[in-house]
Amino acid sequence: MRRRSLLLASAGMACAGGASAIARGDIVAWPDGVTLLDGNPWAPKPGHAQIIVRWATWCGFCRRHNTHLNALVRSLPADAPLQVLGVAGDRDAEAVRRHMDREGFAFPVTLDQAGFATLSAARRVIPLTITVDRQGRLREIIPGEMAEADVMALAALVR
Repeated sequence: MRRRSLLLASAGMACAGGASAIARGDIVAWPDGVTLLDGNPWAPKPGHAQIIVRWATWCGFCRRHNTHLNALVRSLPADAPLQVLGVAGDRDAEAVRRHMDREGFAFPVTLDQAGFATLSAARRVIPLTITVDRQGRLREIIPGEMAEADVMALAALVR
């Protein structure tokens, strides 16, 4: 838990850095026109919490982290008020699709889009987990791989 508090503190400092950075508690302004790899549009659903994870196919830490996220998604009822979105930093959509199939992703993915840069406060670490509560406010920006128990604890966002 101490590690998590330190991560939150450092994320808060990162958010305080730039004029365009978003701070904890701010209402999230989502990018327009987000398209998933399957071609469908993505938008936040009112009354739902969101978990956004920036990752890449070549990142071993991301692979383990996304395995935990898959477990979280599969543990919740289908109608749980939670949306999980992966934002892949790769440029090759087909390579990302193959990776998703191989790893059995339980959540949708889009390719890295400039609109998500504000949410990540220009952090260049992956994986990077961004949580938004059901009221649309930024809760946390968590850099790096999370332990399975910490990822599973994100289910509290739906309560």
